[in-house]
Amino acid sequence: MTSIKEQAAISRLLSFLQDWDNAGKVARSNILNNFIEANQGKTAPELEQEFSQGASLFLVRLTTWLRLTYMTGSPLDKLLRSIGVFLSAVSSNRYLIEFLEVGGVLTLLEILALNKITEEDKKESIKLLQVIANSGRKYKELICESYGVRSIAEYLAKSKSEETQEEVQVLLDSLIHGNPKYQNQVYKGLIALLPCASPKAQQLALQTLRTAQLIKDLVNYDVRPALLKGLVALLIPSFKETSKLHSEIVSDSSVLELTAHLPLFLQQAAAAKAIGILARYNTTLAEEMLHLRVVHSLMAAMGNTDHSNSQRQASLTLEYFVELFPVVEEHVRKTMGEELYKLFLSNAENLYMKIDSIQADILAANKVNVARVLHLSGLSYSDMSFYAGHPNEDQVAYITHFQKEDVEEKE
Repeated sequence: MTSIKEQAAISRLLSFLQDWDNAGKVARSNILNNFIEANQGKTAPELEQEFSQGASLFLVRLTTWLRLTYMTGSPLDKLLRSIGVFLSAVSSNRYLIEFLEVGGVLTLLEILALNKITEEDKKESIKLLQVIANSGRKYKELICESYGVRSIAEYLAKSKSEETQEEVQVLLDSLIHGNPKYQNQVYKGLIALLPCASPKAQQLALQTLRTAQLIKDLVNYDVRPALLKGLVALLIPSFKETSKLHSEIVSDSSVLELTAHLPLFLQQAAAAKAIGILARYNTTLAEEMLHLRVVHSLMAAMGNTDHSNSQRQASLTLEYFVELFPVVEEHVRKTMGEELYKLFLSNAENLYMKIDSIQADILAANKVNVARVLHLSGLSYSDMSFYAGHPNEDQVAYITHFQKEDVEEKE
């Protein structure tokens, strides 16, 4: 039997759903406003608690209304943002699958092609596609299999909003990485944009192609050591240079906005992204960067609360190193602690929105030194037994000994 408290919660849920079902456009708009304000940033378990384990009942109503109204030209921004609350929630895989099962990807792509839909609504559609693409390889493949590359590239060429075009570039950049089955298809879509009439679309296509291809070419030449060392160094900007820039803008009333665009932080974000591209392109490059203390530097960048894109790019790249190298996983988990590490694993891309100031400080001040462990052990990841996470007992003892020695030295 359900308790009185549970019965009251179920009654509130049914009342809420009934209000939605009976509401007109204006009333539904108000419901969405309240929903977004109250639930933005919540995890899936928190949403379930809010809706008495019936959050999916509201999500299905949102997706049904979207499919019924998107071709009429009605405003969609609040509706799409509300769906985004579900799809971007930590541990939201269930909601994502429910959205995809009713043709969510096709609907979002069709929105991009409709003239009667506003640029703002199309930008929200692009953001949802980003969330889907960033959920894993199979979701990137689903977008591509739905003729997504063509639809997205055509919209980039036609869009009149530079802000929206930049969101499209983020989406295409996501589709081009970690998507080997359709990577060439995305390349072709970007190349097809080069002769288009939009200068901004041409610029963004070139930037994405350069990021994905040019750096990969450079690492095959003798500039490789300097390139890798330079990229890792950019992850931790010079304190003196940063302080100088801060002192120059401290009297400005828009200090926060300017801080977010500090050149050093833009370089930091670009370096984190480039390191991720190179690591995914060639595991040997990833191994070389381990010896340059890339893990320490990525975690430090994740703690840079002055620049969210640095945090985001560094987190995505660190996620790949954690998946690839067991020794990295071990050290990152130990330094972060279980609570922060679980947040990191659940959604690395949006981690910067979930952490508090103490957790940011833990990241920024981390002392992780995977390079020291590798150096002292004399091991290379070309040793497949260690690479796969199965070192022999002597190797484990050897590494552990020097880890303890390192701690004692610091104390």
